[in-house]
Amino acid sequence: MALAIFDLDNTLLGGDSDYLWGQFVCEKGIVDGADFAARNEQFYRDYQTGQLDIQAYLRFALGPLKDQAAETLQAWHAQFMTEKIQPIMLAKAELLLARHRERGDTLLVITATNRFITEPIVQALGIADLLACEAEVVDGLYTGEPTGVPSYQEGKVTRLHAWLEDRDVSMEGAYFYSDSVNDLALLREVDRPVAVDPDAALLAEARKADWPVISLRN
Repeated sequence: MALAIFDLDNTLLGGDSDYLWGQFVCEKGIVDGADFAARNEQFYRDYQTGQLDIQAYLRFALGPLKDQAAETLQAWHAQFMTEKIQPIMLAKAELLLARHRERGDTLLVITATNRFITEPIVQALGIADLLACEAEVVDGLYTGEPTGVPSYQEGKVTRLHAWLEDRDVSMEGAYFYSDSVNDLALLREVDRPVAVDPDAALLAEARKADWPVISLRN
């Protein structure tokens, strides 16, 4: 039995849920479409090149949630799951998760996308444990502000070690599956790093380090 850690976007999913959420709120008229879409594209490019200002991005991404009633947010997310997430669920990802479950491994998703977007997705994948970027909530409403250590780049390692402190789970023999060069710090932390449909920068690092490279795309 081992700890099996997974990135979410472009790893277990055949796309980026954060980016797709930006598209969704534009399409539904929840935000000023032209301006929001342009900023969403720029932040996504920054992420792909490892240059993302995570705090600025989180404030941008969490903005549409501010002061919205829970019922409204639940309705938005249910529609988002149907229209944007279900089409990018990967059969091979579900088979990989099933293999780890059969071995008795502990499954954990660590993602730089915020919990509002990712928690229902991770639940749909049948994974109980999630570390994600957290949003401030006051009196039951989102404030639009991030809180805590973002689970991004080295922050994923920080959050993982904090999570392990409260659990009888070992890092010995741990796996981490990711597509992104942004996850190098955590890939180097585990015994069994795996590059999944990697970006060009991660592919180069995986080849240098002789890490396994796999694809979960259909």
